Amino acid sequence: MAEKNNLIVYCEYEDGKVADVSLELLTKGRQLADRLGVKLEAVVAGDDLKDIEKQIFPYGVDTVYKVEDKRLYPYTSLPHSSILINLFKEIEPQIAFMGATSIGRDLGPRVSSSLHSGLTADCTSLEIGDYTDSRTGQEYKDLLYQIRPAFGGNIVATIVNPDCRPQMATVREGVMKKEVKDSNYTGKVVDLDVNKYTSPEDFVVEILDRQVEKSKVNLKGSPIIVAGGYGVGSKENFELLQQLADTLGAEVGASRAAVDAGWIDHDRQIGQTGVTVRPKVYIACGISGQIQHIAGMQDSSLIISINTDPDAPINQIADYVITGSIEEVVPKLIKYYKKNSK
Repeated sequence: MAEKNNLIVYCEYEDGKVADVSLELLTKGRQLADRLGVKLEAVVAGDDLKDIEKQIFPYGVDTVYKVEDKRLYPYTSLPHSSILINLFKEIEPQIAFMGATSIGRDLGPRVSSSLHSGLTADCTSLEIGDYTDSRTGQEYKDLLYQIRPAFGGNIVATIVNPDCRPQMATVREGVMKKEVKDSNYTGKVVDLDVNKYTSPEDFVVEILDRQVEKSKVNLKGSPIIVAGGYGVGSKENFELLQQLADTLGAEVGASRAAVDAGWIDHDRQIGQTGVTVRPKVYIACGISGQIQHIAGMQDSSLIISINTDPDAPINQIADYVITGSIEEVVPKLIKYYKKNSK
């Protein structure tokens, strides 16, 4: 018999706004809830939550659970974990999502281990499908397919959780598309008493001071990205990429191999363990195209690959391939762009 229990998303909340990653998960959650014929729910815990539901309902949310208390902001592990653990015991969701942020990475494992439910981190895709256990022959209908690269990116693993609930997954910001379902969509608000879901011991840790430095790099918002991989060869050659980016009004990104080599800062890393981007133009310089990197940029509108290896895997998804070295090709791109844009 099909499960009727609902799908729930933990919404992060900062500076009066629900985090983008949470809204992206609500968008995906709505699609999956429709597929399953269940309701989409959200839970948000913090301080100053007045009218927070107005940001959440348009994504097709049927129920918003609000837990408001000044002790719940800034985030600390114990009370937020207790709220989710006790709420999930009560409402028994079929599926639960949260962002693969510093908060989600702390919260997800605490909740899943306490409920013995398991969790797949950093999913790149989420789908609903059937599964047959090859040992027992038992068939399971409408399970959550939790999809992510595995074994160093050599395979894409589809992970299922047949028996334990909720089926839990975390997803990085930018992986899923954010899309309002209906700006007039409304559901119900359920205000939860913080003392019913937490204990006084949960509040023994008090944050005395909190400093958050905003990232100065805006890869997600840039329409053009010039990205470099290990094939760029040196920190000096990344200067060439910066010159091209300055010429085009672009941002510079990188693959993990280039970051690991120390040629560029980590906040410019694109891929499964970095940022997911969808620019109009993506210029991949010396990037071989490992599956983790592809996961972070495959939805770019136009992909141009510059590589000395004509058989580089990234060339299979590129719209244009330029075979040659960075030192040879990039200065020509700069020269001819300047010439033709006068």
